[in-house]
Amino acid sequence: MPLAASEIRETFLRFFERRGHRRVASASLVPDADPTLLFTNAGMVPFKRLFLGEEARDYVTATTAQKCIRVSGKHNDLENVGRTPRHHTFFEMLGNFSFGDYFKQEAIEYAWELVTGEFGIDAERLVATVYAKDDEAYDIWRDAVGLPEQRVLRLGESENFWSMGDTGPCGPCAEIHVDFGENQRCTSPVCDPSCDCGRWLEIWNLVFMQFDRDASGKLTPLPKPSIDTGAGLERLAAVIQNVHSNYDTDLFRGILARVQEISGVTRGIDPEKDVSLHVVADHARAISFLVGDGVLPSNEGRGYVLRRILRRAARHGVLLGVERPFLCEVANVVIDEMSGAYPELSERRAFIVDRIRREEERFLETLTKGLALLEDAIDRLRASGGTQLPGEVVFKLYDTFGFPVDLTEDILKGHGLAQDRAGFEAAMGSQRARARAAWRGSGDARVDEIYGRVAADVKTVFRGYETLEIESRIRALLVDGVLRDEAREGETVEIVVEETPFYAESGGQVGDRGLVTTEGGSVEIRDAQRPTGELVVHRGRVTRGAIRVDTAVRLAVDAEARAATVRNHSGTHLLHAALRAELGPQAMQKGSLVAPDRLRFDFTHDAPLSDVEICAIEDRVNAWIERDAPALIREMSYAEAIEAGAIAIFEEKYGDRVRVISFGDFSTELCGGTHARATGELGLLKIVSQSGIAAGVRRVEALTGLGALEHLREQERALARIAELLRAPVAELPARVEKLLEERKSAEQQLAALRRAQRGAATADLTANVHEVSGVRVVAAAIEDASAGELRGLVDELRNRIGSGVVLLAAASEGRVSLALGVTADLTAQLRAGDLVREVAAVVGGKGGGRPDFAQAGGDAPERLEDAFARLDALIEEARA
Repeated sequence: MPLAASEIRETFLRFFERRGHRRVASASLVPDADPTLLFTNAGMVPFKRLFLGEEARDYVTATTAQKCIRVSGKHNDLENVGRTPRHHTFFEMLGNFSFGDYFKQEAIEYAWELVTGEFGIDAERLVATVYAKDDEAYDIWRDAVGLPEQRVLRLGESENFWSMGDTGPCGPCAEIHVDFGENQRCTSPVCDPSCDCGRWLEIWNLVFMQFDRDASGKLTPLPKPSIDTGAGLERLAAVIQNVHSNYDTDLFRGILARVQEISGVTRGIDPEKDVSLHVVADHARAISFLVGDGVLPSNEGRGYVLRRILRRAARHGVLLGVERPFLCEVANVVIDEMSGAYPELSERRAFIVDRIRREEERFLETLTKGLALLEDAIDRLRASGGTQLPGEVVFKLYDTFGFPVDLTEDILKGHGLAQDRAGFEAAMGSQRARARAAWRGSGDARVDEIYGRVAADVKTVFRGYETLEIESRIRALLVDGVLRDEAREGETVEIVVEETPFYAESGGQVGDRGLVTTEGGSVEIRDAQRPTGELVVHRGRVTRGAIRVDTAVRLAVDAEARAATVRNHSGTHLLHAALRAELGPQAMQKGSLVAPDRLRFDFTHDAPLSDVEICAIEDRVNAWIERDAPALIREMSYAEAIEAGAIAIFEEKYGDRVRVISFGDFSTELCGGTHARATGELGLLKIVSQSGIAAGVRRVEALTGLGALEHLREQERALARIAELLRAPVAELPARVEKLLEERKSAEQQLAALRRAQRGAATADLTANVHEVSGVRVVAAAIEDASAGELRGLVDELRNRIGSGVVLLAAASEGRVSLALGVTADLTAQLRAGDLVREVAAVVGGKGGGRPDFAQAGGDAPERLEDAFARLDALIEEARA
């Protein structure tokens, strides 16, 4: 029996563990501290800082099975997914890495031993490629491994030289390829692994990072050459399991079986249906892992890529005949099959499945309308002999119906057509310009440039962890965005100093406030910000005298405000831990605000918190507060922190060394903020509100310490006042209020009965005033003190009483007039209520409309009601003429 994919993965990792490599868990698909990447797209991404020499860890060799996504930028496999046997959006990259330890000899020998030994791939089917100028690697393959020269091929830089970017670490690489035998349809004069005829399959790439390339292209040897290798699990599985397509491996077999079961489509009969089956299977893996790693559908960044993938899969579901949400069912199979290697999937199952279902439902609501518009546009395009869909149509599909551009492109390709991408970009640019014009704020590039110049000279050292007061020296002053030597009383100023106890806003915690004093003046500081790098600016108003650059200054943080902020910041950590404990690990932080007067915490969750859940969360947090667990604050490498179980926030960027805040055994997070010395300092935490701020994102607001106590006192005062008004003890208030509500309901019912009786009398009176116009019975009258709803009820009753005719009632109040017009069913072919009321409403200065049998309108000229009634008679005469 060939190895299962799970066995291949484990065999790979154990092979390198036995050779001294540290097994490192897969990093998130959301890269940490790397703004250049949307997603982790290779096994080396989590180690990029090690390769660049910017970070050190306690191991020099490692092995991983890294989850990866390639859908955008240089590695964009999306268009090929489903149409080729080996392209995927999500895949697993198996790798071994050396950070200045072993080099080419060991890397090549390890790879050959594992592939031909542990995996049992026939050596006669394998060839190696090396960079044309890499004699060292060539000699190792020929002499140490023993490959015949005709199976060690030299290729050019485009094939066998790897670089991290235009500059930086780079080096030659060696690749192991499987030879499937000569392809009779190959037209290339030289068929080698660079040929795309299908004969060759690369299964492992060994990168020898040995140079540093500068801007001129010069290569300088690195002091510590490194190894970065990558072997795609899906391709290895296909070779080891002796199947041609990755979709025939056990990685996809169960997923495809579920898709076929749902759709009723059997794989292997219709090639186009097979494409759709493959797309759904591949994309289900991608969206399950992306949502599991905290990515939510949106219209920008990572969320937009997720939305593109999910909607592309949903559209292929429609092509398979499935016009209901089904990807959530396929995601369940993905979770079942992949949780052994990635347990976070099963931990977050409910969240993953629900988020996929919601997004799919949202798209399917507009898909039919969008497809109808697209098909109509395609028909018109063909009729005119065109081959390119206009950009404004592509934009409408995107903007109105949620069609990602590549989904439209996908559909057009099936019809042999293209899209006007330039026209789409122009329409998108116009929309952005309108959005910018609607935004009232503006940035100031000149001020940003000044900040940059100041930051080049000054790096503000933060001392606020240890003290709230410090003496320093003023290095720069900005007044109205201009550098000044002096700021005087009454002016708003930004102050830059060498050292500060003021915490600059970051990580959700607001900037400190306080007082800055010199011999000549004082400044009330209202905020502290970090506009760039390590520069901190203190923003405030000069309240006395004047302050000057290059003078001694005393900085004092508002101790009371800081203490309140500290309680609230530690409160967010305990709240986060309690949410995850009660709701599951899918309750991931999406944002926060920590201020002296309150805390706000945003997290991923599908539904409002129930009263029971809120009580359980509060009870858990307050039990931890009562425990008075001391804070443990440590500095360590990011990798050490994650391995120690610290929670990192996806949107935050972290440096080489991170600050880890722990409270007892229940909360450990990466955080640079200020915190309580022990949980007991919080006193109390009380959740005061919750709301939904986006699809799948909830927000809770809470108070701690004296703020929470004051909130409870306000509630008590409100209850006491209600008790006083109702002359009942607090304990009896619920029963008393219920009784009042019942009495009110009864009174409303009696009032409604009285109004009905009055209405009946009124309609009897009005029917006495029926007049005829061209054989049509007409009632037109003004009613005093009637609401729009009451007018409608009266119109209905009058229509019933007169049997056949037109009823127009009006009610005037405070310079406005409401109109209600009804036409009996036998007359709506000639007299449509909506048309009549529009004409009548124009007389009283208003507009209106409605159905053929009933319509409403309003106006601002009640004094012209008699003219309006006359206009109705005229309209009826015209229609009956």
